[in-house]
Amino acid sequence: MGRGWGGGRRMRDGRGELVVHGGATVPLEIAASYRARTRGLLGRDAVEGALLLSPANSVHTFRMRMPIDVAYLDRGLVVLAVRTMPPWRLGLPRLRARHVLEAEAGGMAGWGVRAGVRVEVRTGPGDVR
Repeated sequence: MGRGWGGGRRMRDGRGELVVHGGATVPLEIAASYRARTRGLLGRDAVEGALLLSPANSVHTFRMRMPIDVAYLDRGLVVLAVRTMPPWRLGLPRLRARHVLEAEAGGMAGWGVRAGVRVEVRTGPGDVR
């Protein structure tokens, strides 16, 4: 994977990798357009890796088929908090959150995603549309 994402650049819909400092590297889907963020994980039975919603500071799990882990990230991609949300819940907006990372429940603990950890988003030149 080529480029890393920095706080000064706006993301675009596409695929990449989530690199957890001191932890795992995880397949990543990026939802940056309004349409992609609105769709999110709705209607899916599973997700391979994680989904990054950007910009975002809250999520809901209405019409979701599975519980999910939700990590709130600040502008520098530092994890502010991680929560597990069952279906049919509304998460309150997080102050200072600029991005939200979603994954199947239990996934983030296994990857080392927890409050205070910095993550990196890597996208290759051909991976981002």
